[in-house]
Parts: sequence; structure tokens; C-alpha cells
Amino acid sequence: MQFTFAHNNFNVRDLDKSLTFYQKALGLKETRRINAPDGSFIIVYLGDGSSAHLLELTWLRDWDRPYNLGDNEFHLAFRVDDYEAAHRLHQEMDCICFENPSMGIYFIADPDGYWLEIVPTK
Repeated sequence: MQFTFAHNNFNVRDLDKSLTFYQKALGLKETRRINAPDGSFIIVYLGDGSSAHLLELTWLRDWDRPYNLGDNEFHLAFRVDDYEAAHRLHQEMDCICFENPSMGIYFIADPDGYWLEIVPTK
């Protein structure tokens, strides 16, 4: 028996704002969408165009408050081939929330506060 990664899910409050962020910050593009017949939810899958792993964004119509991310000790990590250019872009977007220069990594936060680690391709 073998398991493989399919996707990770983040629930988001403003789907359009999140889609814009993930496209601009990480180049992720929508691969498919599920709309509830009654309009109660929308699920959008985002892909990087090179791996099979997807990020699932779920919007719930009746959710009326920010999501409780606890201590935010979980995150997704992204490798990037041009670390310096990515860092400049994220500085311009003002979304860098933590840097660890000694490890050569940094984190950005999405519109809902989820942390995304940026690591150079080695």
C-alpha cells in the first residue's frame, strides 16, 4: 500500500482576494472549481504547473469571522529557483512575516494569516 499527497486545504474568507494573492505571490493557477448547488461553498484547487500537489481553497458563505489559526505552527513550503527575485516581490507585496537569514528561508502570510515558507532550490 502506498499513499501519495493529493492536496492541502486552507479555508479562506475572501476567495477573490486569496486567488489574487496566490497568483501574484506564488504563481499558482486555478486547476478546477466546485460550486455548491445552493451557493453555500466554493472549493478552488490551485496548482503550480509542475507538480501534482494542489492547494485547495475553501470558501464558506456562512462563515462570519476570521479563522482561528492557533499558534500558526503549521505551514506549506515552496521552493523557488530565484530566491532573491522572490524575496524582492514579497517585500513589495509587504507579505513577509518572518525571516531566518541564517537558515536561508523566510515566510510570507496570505490574506487569512496562513504562513507559507519560501526556500531556495538547492
